[in-house]
Amino acid sequence: MKTTTYLIGLFLLIVVLFALNLAVGTIEIPLKSVWLILWGDDSQQEIWSNIVVRSRLPQALTAMVAGAGLAVSGAQMQTVFRNPLAGPSVLGVSSGATLGVGFVVLLSGSLGGVALSRLGYLGDAAMSVAAIIGALAVLSLIVWVSHKVKGNVTLLVIGVMIGYLATAIIGVLKFFSNEEDVKAFVVWGLGSFSRVSGDQMLLFVTLMVILLPLSMTLIKPLNLLLLGDGYARSLGLSIKWARTQVICCSGILAAIVTAYCGPIMFLGLAVPHLCRALFRTSDHRILLPACVLAGAALALLCNLVARMPGYEGVLPVNSVTALIGAPIVAMVLFGKYKGDAQE
Repeated sequence: MKTTTYLIGLFLLIVVLFALNLAVGTIEIPLKSVWLILWGDDSQQEIWSNIVVRSRLPQALTAMVAGAGLAVSGAQMQTVFRNPLAGPSVLGVSSGATLGVGFVVLLSGSLGGVALSRLGYLGDAAMSVAAIIGALAVLSLIVWVSHKVKGNVTLLVIGVMIGYLATAIIGVLKFFSNEEDVKAFVVWGLGSFSRVSGDQMLLFVTLMVILLPLSMTLIKPLNLLLLGDGYARSLGLSIKWARTQVICCSGILAAIVTAYCGPIMFLGLAVPHLCRALFRTSDHRILLPACVLAGAALALLCNLVARMPGYEGVLPVNSVTALIGAPIVAMVLFGKYKGDAQE
């Protein structure tokens, strides 16, 4: 009963935060007018309609599905590696996406003579494609390595090393790039939910709406992995196959979010801990749906806070997510958080 109440509460919180994301910003729009605009009422001010439909609605939808995807990805990573500090970037997938964007953005001006940041929509699409290619390349490497090594710790270390290697290569690319390209890359790296709009937003939301339900099919293997490899194997679970499935699912979710929104930090790491603390369980039948709702709510909250100073997107999303996620990570490091909550 308590679980159902909390889930309903999270859903209602999403509704409230979603409405506030549409109404609050540089220009305050009454909630009644927002409702009428969403239902196609042409009597409202044209500028209000443009702000809601073309800017705030895509931004809110992007934040909602991105937060849900990162939260689920983080929960899966923490289970498969049995590490409370694991997150979507733990395998180097986010670093691969960043490296892909780095090659495209930082070399475009040096080799092609035209900064990618000047190409508008075409430049944004190129960065998204580059991020997906980079992330999937690293993911393919990790899946191949996972079949060669047995220990989760070894795979975790390899993922971290991939991240360091990507950072080093990006540093070299920055050194040889012009100032405009470096600035465009740094802005992308700060993360933003406002970068996705139009057809890109529809594709992004559609992909996530498909992938999130598919991730729920891994609930049983994830619960068995919690019991330990020996017990899970005795119940008929193929550890190697289950690990590969979870890594692929988590990596693809993180890759797509990073491609469209940039490397969003802390949400994937913090939300699973919040859900375990709130629901007092590690059962993925409850944990994954809770992560979907809590991740969406927290991303909407961060997007709303980022606009509070009065200008659209004035604060980088990562600055806000860090303010919320860092204290939770600190509690884990100092042992103040009991990660294994009793059911």
